[in-house]
Amino acid sequence: MEYSNPEIPEGINTSREHPLKELLLLVSAAVGIIFLVVAGLTFLAEYLAGYIPFSSEQKLAALYPVESRYESAQQRQAGERITTYLQQLAEQLARAEELPNEMRITLHYIDDDTVNAFATLGGHVVFFRGLLEKIPDENTLAMVMAHEIAHIKFRHPIRSLGRGVIVASALAVVSAAAGDNLSASVLQEAGLLTILHYNRRQESEADEVAIAALQTHYGHVAGATGLFRIFLKEEKEAQQLPAFLSTHPLSEERIRRLQQMASQHRWNTADPRPLPAEFGNWLQAGRASL
Repeated sequence: MEYSNPEIPEGINTSREHPLKELLLLVSAAVGIIFLVVAGLTFLAEYLAGYIPFSSEQKLAALYPVESRYESAQQRQAGERITTYLQQLAEQLARAEELPNEMRITLHYIDDDTVNAFATLGGHVVFFRGLLEKIPDENTLAMVMAHEIAHIKFRHPIRSLGRGVIVASALAVVSAAAGDNLSASVLQEAGLLTILHYNRRQESEADEVAIAALQTHYGHVAGATGLFRIFLKEEKEAQQLPAFLSTHPLSEERIRRLQQMASQHRWNTADPRPLPAEFGNWLQAGRASL
C-alpha cells in the first residue's frame, strides 16, 4: 500500500465572503429572531392580561394611589367641587357605555398646568387643570371623559401594562448586554414610555365607544371633535405641544373618522351644554399659590 501526501490547495477553508458581511448577516438574523420572540411575547402578554380579574387590577392600582395635594382649605374645597362634578358626569357616561357593575370609575382632579387626562389601572381617570382650562363646554369634556372610560371598559390599561412589561424587560436585557450606562439609560427610559401609551387600535376603539356614549347621553354628538380641533390648531402653530398629544395621538384622519361615524349613524349635532356657571371660578380658586 502506497501513501501520498498531496498538497492542499490554498484557501480551501477560507470563505469567499468578506468576514464583516458574514458578521452582519449573523447579527441581523439574531436581531430578527429576538424581534420575533419579543413581538410574540408582547402579543401574548397583552392578550392574557385582559383575563386578569378587574378586582385584581384594582388591588394593583391601590399600591400606586393618585394623590391630590392642596395648600389651603379654599383650594381643597374648590378641588373637591371639581372632583364631585367630574365624578357625577363620569358615572352618567359609564351607564351610557354599559360598563359592568364591578367596573367602578373613580375620577381624580390634579391642580397642575399639565394639559392632559388619562385612564389608568383599576378604573381610575385623572384630569389635570391645564386640560380643563381649555375645554369650552360639557359636551367636549364628556367626549374626553367617555374616551378614557372606554379605555377602562376594554381593559386597555392592564393590557398596555402587560405589553410594556415585556418590552421593558427585553430592553433591559439588551441594555445590560450593551454594557454602556448611557445606552442602557436611554433604552430603559424608552421601555417605560411604551407602558404609558395605547396603540392606534386601542385609541380607535375608545373613540368609537365615546362618540356613541355622547349620542346616548345627550341625544346628539356635539363636542365629539371639539377638543381635537383645538389641539390640531395648536399642533400647527405651537412649537411645544401639550402632553395630551403624546398620550392621544392626533390627526385630521381621526377627526374625519369620527365625522364619518356620526354621518353613518345619522347622529345630529346641537348646541352644546355649558359647563357649570361656577366651573371657571372653581378652577381659579383651586390653583396652588405661586
